Amino acid sequence: MPVNLVNAEAIDKVYGTRTLLDGISLGVSEGDRIGVVGRNGDGKTTLIRILAKLEEPDGGRVTHVSDLRLGVLTQADSLDPAATIRHEVVGDLADHQWAGDAKIRDVLTGLFGGLDLPGFPQGLDTVIGPLSGGERRRIALAKLLIAEQDLIVLDEPTNHLDVEGIAWLAAHLQARRAALVCVTHDRWFLDQVCTRMWDVQRGAIHEYEGGYSDYVFARAERERRAASEETKRQNLARKELAWLRRGAPARTSKPRFRIEAANELIADVPPPRDSAELMRFAGSRLGKTVFDLEGVTVTAGAVSERVLLKHLTWQLGPGDRIGLVGVNGAGKTSLLRTLADAAFSGGEQQPANGRVVVGKTVKLAYLSQEVRELDPTWRVLEAVERVRQRVDLGKGREMTASQLCERFGFVKEKQWTPVGDLSGGERRRLQILRLLMDEPNVLFLDEPTNDLDIETLTQLEDLLDGWPGSLVVISHDRYFIERTTDRVFALLGDATLRMLPRGLDEYLERRRAVIEASAAAIPAAQAKPRSSAAEVRAVKKELQRIERQLDRIAEKEAKLHAEIAENATDFERVAELDTELRGLRDERDELEMRWLEIADDA
Repeated sequence: MPVNLVNAEAIDKVYGTRTLLDGISLGVSEGDRIGVVGRNGDGKTTLIRILAKLEEPDGGRVTHVSDLRLGVLTQADSLDPAATIRHEVVGDLADHQWAGDAKIRDVLTGLFGGLDLPGFPQGLDTVIGPLSGGERRRIALAKLLIAEQDLIVLDEPTNHLDVEGIAWLAAHLQARRAALVCVTHDRWFLDQVCTRMWDVQRGAIHEYEGGYSDYVFARAERERRAASEETKRQNLARKELAWLRRGAPARTSKPRFRIEAANELIADVPPPRDSAELMRFAGSRLGKTVFDLEGVTVTAGAVSERVLLKHLTWQLGPGDRIGLVGVNGAGKTSLLRTLADAAFSGGEQQPANGRVVVGKTVKLAYLSQEVRELDPTWRVLEAVERVRQRVDLGKGREMTASQLCERFGFVKEKQWTPVGDLSGGERRRLQILRLLMDEPNVLFLDEPTNDLDIETLTQLEDLLDGWPGSLVVISHDRYFIERTTDRVFALLGDATLRMLPRGLDEYLERRRAVIEASAAAIPAAQAKPRSSAAEVRAVKKELQRIERQLDRIAEKEAKLHAEIAENATDFERVAELDTELRGLRDERDELEMRWLEIADDA
């Protein structure tokens, strides 16, 4: 009989006038692997903090088994800024001791790319204080995973990890014996790691057996029985279930839900996306040409240019739905910017070499990673209606600005909230909503899942399912790419663009093959193996140092955008901040150029 590690009895938690947890009773036992989902602000983080005894409930009690070894990753780390990474992660262990530990080697290699932490200037002896938030979070995660625990509690562990890092973390947690409670918006990760789900809604918690796919089935069945209460959500859950059941079996490697029952539940649900019909409709809106690239070279760097893509000939056709993946600095965002520059300039702005032909009817909407700030005094509905009051969704479907707001989680009362009072995730939602409201026929989405909860992601995917146009998505969210796109293209850092018939699984295989081939080729090509090994370490350190600097620049850019929002009415100050922002972008381009310049030697 599994030991009950944590027990919560009649837990209440209230913030202001809002009840987050209302009489919650539940437990975590040995072997449990629990994923926690729900809307932003519904209490997911509060729940796990109470279970970990980092926060007191207003009512009820939480008990831990005696001598519980508990590891917690919160969104704000408790690392000592004056300490080194060595002190925080491996403590007083001598090099031969920690290097001889298979678990420590696995964690350091998986999270940092090598035992000598090549991304940090002094390796393990780097002082933590000056590091970026993303770097500190990886250090905190490494510190937690190296230790032994009975229970691991993780709050958004995939933040600041790329596709490869997320895949490593999932495999690592699968191999551990500790119980797990995890809050994350990464649905692929939930399916790989979890065997139970907690859905936090309106003060209550609904429990489901299985991973995310099983949760979708069980939620759809529960909502079918209560159809009169939540018709919209019922239909949405059934549609997502239809995609999971009719799609690639690899999306859920060990389905635990009852296949017959699932098939019966979706018997009258049409395929999530009628690709042939959407292609025909997209063709009528766009014609034959969307974007044609002829021998295009994409470069980065304001002073000295570095080639990201060389002599690229490629077509984005009407109705194409493309997922774009690749290593940091390979040129994903630069490629979208090149296409966008040509589109927004009416074809006038062209790359240095080659030509981008833009279809005459193309109307592009580009969601960049940088949230365009809005007037903080505008109300949510006002911000949307300033774009358009009604939107045509095709096939005779039309929605008002208010109805589309509701689809994106802005209920009636929320539509009157000032933009300045919105959270980062809500602003992201509003940004996407305004783009779609302008009725584009081509969409570029660069990391659209940032700050969005699972319910909002599902609503966005549902909207994109029936959206007739051409779509390019850059994302580390495997589930979102698979759900919204039909083909995956990869930039692997060799200045070429490749289509991957097997999608992200093939991308990870290719990346592993490149790394293994590079590691095998370098010693063989050198006359002095010891010297070549030192050179390889130096190159890796340089690459990771650049990635660390790119993370810092991204954080500075986010702060500048926040300052621009705060000073929206001070045009002189906004101009100063915008100048600083452009400087950061130039610096980022230079770093991307340098990354690719030395990547071939890694």
